[in-house]
Amino acid sequence: MIGFRTLFYKEILRFWKVATQTITAPILTAMLYLLIFGHVLDKHVQVFSGVSYTAFLIPGLVMMSVLQNAFANSSSSLMQSKITGNLVFILLPPLSYWEMYSAYVLAAIVRGLTVGLGVFVITAWFADLSFVAPVWIALFSLLGAAILGTMGLIAGIWAEKFDHLAAFQNFLIMPATFLSGVFYSIHSLPPVWLAISRFNPFFYMIDGFRYGFFGQSDVDPLHSIVVVLAFFIVLAGIAIQLLKNGYKLRA
Repeated sequence: MIGFRTLFYKEILRFWKVATQTITAPILTAMLYLLIFGHVLDKHVQVFSGVSYTAFLIPGLVMMSVLQNAFANSSSSLMQSKITGNLVFILLPPLSYWEMYSAYVLAAIVRGLTVGLGVFVITAWFADLSFVAPVWIALFSLLGAAILGTMGLIAGIWAEKFDHLAAFQNFLIMPATFLSGVFYSIHSLPPVWLAISRFNPFFYMIDGFRYGFFGQSDVDPLHSIVVVLAFFIVLAGIAIQLLKNGYKLRA
């Protein structure tokens, strides 16, 4: 496990050394979302009974921050290693593909949860939040971070330059995140968009996470956890197979 611990430590140190960029900046961005949307819509929109719009919004912003930063960590790390040429120093040691996968994804989880916790601490002052099912909160946040860390790993393996990585993030991750019910309930959508939203796995991550706070959600949290677990298993299988085959990693 020495190789795994070393790579994991290297990944933690990589984002922690630039914490202003990797942690503080995302927290500030989420804060701005809350100030803008919460101020404008708090007195005009109520999604769940007895829950203010600001309170409804906070878990969505927390989970969005977790997901986006978990993806950014693993994808940018692998891409930087490719561009700078130091990927060879990761491939040469006798690291198994399981160790590589675990180190990258666990580091992504740490960064995602660190940012999410920071967003929660800062935004929780603006609304009264309850913790109806804390186990669901922990479960969905961990699985969500693991899924996006795995997606980031896949994107980093596939991308050959930063333009490819930006396209992956701008045309897949960002739309899927913003259209997942962070700012609204999917039941407020027209029937066509409501049906489309049910095919978005990001929706189930955020909806299940929000259930942990209020005990209310757009779909049954058991249904959400099944979808999220299935999505994670599929993505993890793909990522591990790519690492095992050395796809775009070994010349």
